[in-house]
Amino acid sequence: MTSKPPSPWDKASIRPDAARQRENSDRRQHEHAARREANPVREDRPPPRHENSNRQELRYYGLNAVRAVFAQRPEAIRKLYLLDSRIPQLQPLLAWCVQNRIGYRIVEEADLGKLAASSHHEGVVADVLRVEPRSLTEWLATLPAGPVLALWLDGVGNPHNFGAILRSSAHFGVAAILQSHDSTLAVSGAAARVAEGGAEQVPLVRMGERADALAQLRAAGFQLGATIVRGGEDLFATPLPQRLVYVMGAEGEGMDPELAATCDLRLSIPGSGAVESLNVAAATAVFLAEWQRDRG
Repeated sequence: MTSKPPSPWDKASIRPDAARQRENSDRRQHEHAARREANPVREDRPPPRHENSNRQELRYYGLNAVRAVFAQRPEAIRKLYLLDSRIPQLQPLLAWCVQNRIGYRIVEEADLGKLAASSHHEGVVADVLRVEPRSLTEWLATLPAGPVLALWLDGVGNPHNFGAILRSSAHFGVAAILQSHDSTLAVSGAAARVAEGGAEQVPLVRMGERADALAQLRAAGFQLGATIVRGGEDLFATPLPQRLVYVMGAEGEGMDPELAATCDLRLSIPGSGAVESLNVAAATAVFLAEWQRDRG
């Protein structure tokens, strides 16, 4: 009597527990990989190493702020966090993250508020590399001939005012925001959100010593206009130069009197007198609009 060959099912029934556990683990890993392929939006991959990875990162939030970074310098994005409801509006950015192995994560509303340290995150937060200010010499070398408008912010520090100034500057085509060599003003997450994308459009320029900066600007054909609350020439009745740097003072203290004294023009916005002055961001928008109108 010939014996029947052993059934593979018989072999399976006597397979050691360790072998079964290995097979089950392999199967689970295979299923996880398949789900990951089918649903890449929720993938959270580690970011790659970059040569400039030691540069300081900022946490941007707000839909237009993050979109502007993606449009202007996508390589600066290091990590992305978003609500599930923002996936449709951010599909191109998510696809770019997958392609470039940039980590992102779908999170809850409360988590996003903690990440942004603000309730005004608009459903998305991104860690991005900070843009370092350019030097005055470098910036001047890139300017075209003809009309150019720039801002010199003297002591402005409130991030919301700064963000509003960046937004107005982008709208009116300001070529740069100039800062003194010891200024601590920098783009923050709050400023970038208020700027609504303007932070990516207007470069920051770090100047050297004041006397040297003034000499360089005047050699490049610029005149400086001190913006003062009272006692200046009527902004709306004064012809404005083709190449102009408006010097805007701090929110409370106003302009440094010594700096104001070195300017070529002293300009004021006429008003009813019902309030002492305009907020620096509102005043900046008025000054920028008048220069633009003066160009015809």
